[in-house]
Parts: sequence; C-alpha cells; structure tokens
Amino acid sequence: MAKEEYVVVWAPTKAGENFIKLLKFKGIKVSGITNSQMGKSRLEELGIEHCILADTSHPNTWNLPPFPVGRVYLFESSLTLCCRYIQMCRSWTRKPIFVITTSINPRLVYKGLGAKYVIYSHSGDVAFLADKSALLE
Repeated sequence: MAKEEYVVVWAPTKAGENFIKLLKFKGIKVSGITNSQMGKSRLEELGIEHCILADTSHPNTWNLPPFPVGRVYLFESSLTLCCRYIQMCRSWTRKPIFVITTSINPRLVYKGLGAKYVIYSHSGDVAFLADKSALLE
C-alpha cells in the first residue's frame, strides 16, 4: 500500500467503528464513507478527518475523492447501500474491496459488483484484517 493512500471504511455497525479505531491505532490513514450527515458526525467523533459524504442515489455525483484510495472495507448493514458503495468505490481503486457481512446470502451479488473478498462474521470481529501484513498487496 502506498504511503499516501487512504483505507476507506463504511462503518454503520459497532464492528466497523471498532475497525476504524484499530486502523487509526496502527497508524493507518483512514477515510470514512457515509450517505448521511449523522453518519459523517459519527465518523468525525471517531477521529476521521477525511469523510466522504456520498449521495448514493445519484451515480453521476460519485466523484473521485481528493486523495488516493487504497483498500476499501464495507461493513454491511443494508444490501442496497452496500451494493452502491461497492459500485462507487470500485471506480476509485484497483485495490481489493472487502465486504464484512453477517449474512451468507449476498456473497455472489457483492462479488459480481466488484468486491474481492466477502467475509462472513457473526460477531463482526475482523481485527486480523488490520494487520500490516494483511494490508500489503
């Protein structure tokens, strides 16, 4: 991962918030993505400086962020929103997109849209993904 790249995280769940805290603790540059002002405020409370406030209903507004995007981690809370974020982020990076879900059903949908990894986790604990070695290509 290039030093200037940011890891982008959609964290509508407690597991996602914990993952952001862990990445920040490890000194990894993190950007958050959300589609609401309330979500943006929550990301700012977590110490995220670069928040992407996305209009998920209008693809023509999905502009490239003003910083290089590396890996993307999406903590699913909604099938529809997760699909939109995959489509949005796929155009921003060639690095892997990870979807962390508690449902085994949408796996092929997410992969078909461009997610490289779909990780099923009942607890949402995916701290192993924050390991520096896991961030290397």
